[in-house]
Amino acid sequence: MTEPSQGSAAVLRAQGLGKKYGRRWALRDCTLDIPAGHVVGLVGPNGAGKTTLLKLATGQLAPTAGGITVLGDHAAGSPASLAKIGFVAQETPVYAGLSVADHLRLGARLNPGWDTTVAGERIRRLGLDPAHRAGKLSGGQRAQLALTLGLAKRPELLILDEPVAALDPLARREFLQGLMEAVVEHELSVVLSSHLVADLERTCDYLIVLADSRVQVAGEVEGLLATHHRLTGPRRDPDRLPGDQHVVSARHTERQSTFVVRTDAPILDPAWTVSRLNLEDLVLAYMEKTAPDRRVALEVQR
Repeated sequence: MTEPSQGSAAVLRAQGLGKKYGRRWALRDCTLDIPAGHVVGLVGPNGAGKTTLLKLATGQLAPTAGGITVLGDHAAGSPASLAKIGFVAQETPVYAGLSVADHLRLGARLNPGWDTTVAGERIRRLGLDPAHRAGKLSGGQRAQLALTLGLAKRPELLILDEPVAALDPLARREFLQGLMEAVVEHELSVVLSSHLVADLERTCDYLIVLADSRVQVAGEVEGLLATHHRLTGPRRDPDRLPGDQHVVSARHTERQSTFVVRTDAPILDPAWTVSRLNLEDLVLAYMEKTAPDRRVALEVQR
C-alpha cells in the first residue's frame, strides 16, 4: 500500500518490482512512488528486502520482475543516474590504508560534480585530521567520512543503508544530526534504511514498512499517524467492524479485542476506547500483521 505523490516529482518509482535469488523472492510486487523533498525511513526486520530495494535503486542488482525509475532515469546504475545519487552502505565503505585526504582526492577524481568546499569544510567541522588513515578512525568517524563522500558529490538523492547500525548511541546521534543539517543545507531527498525506530522518529517524515519481502505501507508519517488508531473493547470478530476500518493487526483475549485499524472516518462506536499510535506502534502493527505467530524481529533502541 503506498500513498501517491501529489504535485511532487518522484525521486523513486517502482512498479511490480521484484528480485529473486534461486527460488526465494528477496523483494516482491514492490510498487512505490516516493515524492521529492522527504527524508524517507525504510524499516523492516532483517531479511525484509530493504538492502535489495536500495541495491536495485543504485543499479547494483538487476530486477527479476517489474521496473524502477530513480530521479526520472529508467537506467538505474547508469553513469547519469549514479552522478545524481549519493550512497552510504551499512559497512561505511572507506579504505583502511588511505588517509582522509586521500579519500577526498579519490572522490574528486571519480565524481564530476564534486564540491571541494563542502568536503573540506565538513572534515574541518568534524575535527578529522586529513593525514590520518581511515583504518585508525573510530567507527563513528569512518561513518562521518563516508557521509562526507556521499554529500560532497552534491547528489539530488542520498541513499543510506543501515549507516548507524554498528555505532554506539552517541556516534549514532552525531551522525544523524550531521545528516539532518546537510538535508537542510543542501535540500536533499534522503532514503534511510534502518531497523532502529528511534532513529526514524528523530529524522524521517515519510515511512515505508517492508516485511515478508513486500511493501506493507508507505506514506507521510504525519498522515499515517493521523489515520491509524488502536481500538480496545469487548471481544469482537474483525468482520463485524465497519467496512471503512481496515484492520492492520488484531489481538484477542477471552473477553477483549484490541485492533489497530486504518481509517479516514471518525470512530463513533461507544464500545471502543480509541487511542493514537506513535511511530513504533505503527511499525510493529504492520510487523505483527505479517508475523502473527512469532516474535517481531525489530529492534527498538532509544
